[in-house]
Amino acid sequence: MELIIRNTVNQPIYDQICAQIKAQIIAGQLAPGEALPSIRALAKDLKISVITTKRAYDELEAEGFLYTVAGKGCFVAEKNLDIIREQQLKDLEAHLAAAVELARTCGVSPPELHEMLRILIEEEP
Repeated sequence: MELIIRNTVNQPIYDQICAQIKAQIIAGQLAPGEALPSIRALAKDLKISVITTKRAYDELEAEGFLYTVAGKGCFVAEKNLDIIREQQLKDLEAHLAAAVELARTCGVSPPELHEMLRILIEEEP
């Protein structure tokens, strides 16, 4: 499992960990039942606090992405990926609606907005 922590973004470290682990689960890179690194091992690898790592794992467990077995560790939970994808689509729709509203406020025409979106899609990540 590879995680990249960026100190240059305004996103808390625990949230970066959550987002990356969720993305790996959704993409199938982490399979149901697969063990995750221990909280201490991940904290050591990322050079962050054990508390931060624990918070990330706790968040993921609360959202149903992980489960913990006492004395054994944290594991990827079985998850209905269709439900996750539907939630992500709802989130995307909300962001796009906000972008459309901002575009209207700024006087950006629909063709200009489409062009902006096309350019963003074609940019390298």
